[in-house]
Amino acid sequence: MGNDGPGVTELAVNECWALLRSVDVGRLAVIVDDHPDIFPLNYAVDHGTLVFRSAQGTKVSAALSDAPVALEVDGYIARSHEAWSVVIKGRAEGIREIGELMDTVDLPLFPWQAGPKNLFLRLVPSAVTGRRFPVADQAAWQNPLSNVRRSPSE
Repeated sequence: MGNDGPGVTELAVNECWALLRSVDVGRLAVIVDDHPDIFPLNYAVDHGTLVFRSAQGTKVSAALSDAPVALEVDGYIARSHEAWSVVIKGRAEGIREIGELMDTVDLPLFPWQAGPKNLFLRLVPSAVTGRRFPVADQAAWQNPLSNVRRSPSE
């Protein structure tokens, strides 16, 4: 990940994992047919991987295909006015072995959507990248037209 502008800091892998542990919702990017799609999901960090649970459907079918997946998580640190973003790229695999399944049942996985979520999947990373950057003051993006009233059709 290159430096994308002033104040952008590339995060070390251990910093990325610490940030991943600080939140529990990310966005899973998968390939569905011939196009990318994104699904929010709750996850837990487990021994250098991410685990999530779901019901059978488009997200699971796409995640378990031969195509790689990515998961993006971000946040905002109010006291320092900084934002951060972490991206995990890799492959998802179903958790089926009874010993491994028993280990994952205790993970703090709390899906937002009700209904049975009987499938456990593990995202095994091939790349973990992240960056932190200062959030620009909104005034920096103001221009002479910013406060101009627009007609209802605009």
